[in-house]
Amino acid sequence: MKLLRYGPKGREKPAILDSEGNARDLSDVVPDITSETLAGGALTAIRKADIDSLPLVSKRARIGACVGGVGNFIAIGLNYADHAKETNSPIPEEPIIFNKAPSCICGPNDKVIVPPGSKKTDWEVELAIVIGRGGSYIDEAKAMSHVAGYTICHDVSERAYQLERGGTWTKGKGCPTFGPLGPWLVTKDEVKDPHNLGLWLDVNGKRMQDGTTATMIFKVPEIVSYLSRFMALEAGDVITTGTPPGVGMGMKPPKFLKAGDTVRLGIEGMGEQEQAIVAAK
Repeated sequence: MKLLRYGPKGREKPAILDSEGNARDLSDVVPDITSETLAGGALTAIRKADIDSLPLVSKRARIGACVGGVGNFIAIGLNYADHAKETNSPIPEEPIIFNKAPSCICGPNDKVIVPPGSKKTDWEVELAIVIGRGGSYIDEAKAMSHVAGYTICHDVSERAYQLERGGTWTKGKGCPTFGPLGPWLVTKDEVKDPHNLGLWLDVNGKRMQDGTTATMIFKVPEIVSYLSRFMALEAGDVITTGTPPGVGMGMKPPKFLKAGDTVRLGIEGMGEQEQAIVAAK
């Protein structure tokens, strides 16, 4: 299933793509696609629905983040061998973990705001995991039973805040609009191998990132199991899993986003995002 949420920010409604690729409203099936409804069996209820009989959603409707009420937005750093190489970083022996603020989550096509005074706002296309069933100390062999599905995350990053201001990476990762998610939550049954997906990102029409999840260092089951040793995972949590090479920081000279730029990104089978980059007011 490809699930989405549409409508004004803060008032999104649930929807699903039908066999023809049209969005159908799920409001009579589930109240929303959120941490609460995922924990309450929303996916099971949706699978039982007669999708083609549901109301069509206007193609002009805004698409929101594909999951709402996210309690924990977790990220894995330097998880692609070729990205670690471009940043002159050693291959991590264990996953590098940091948090993105849930308040940074926005729709896949919403505007991305460059923070006041920022000169190093960067791009990162990433595959994100959406947790469907919570747990602690999850066995790696059973980790996939806790995964609802996947989506695209644009892990927007302010590199000066991240790397030059002391403390943790979190400083450069959670500014407003730094977490576009979607367009769809693609349930795991539709993803044959999450470790064999092409992913790409363009800035102003120029291809910057063109990679594959095959170069991920830590794979999905290991990430889920590993994180659960340090925190209780809950339904609706989002785990974004790292980016391939081609980020602005790794270029010579470095290149960063500015107001007026346009970013497009996508992952095989997951759809696409497009964001206008704007200055903070």
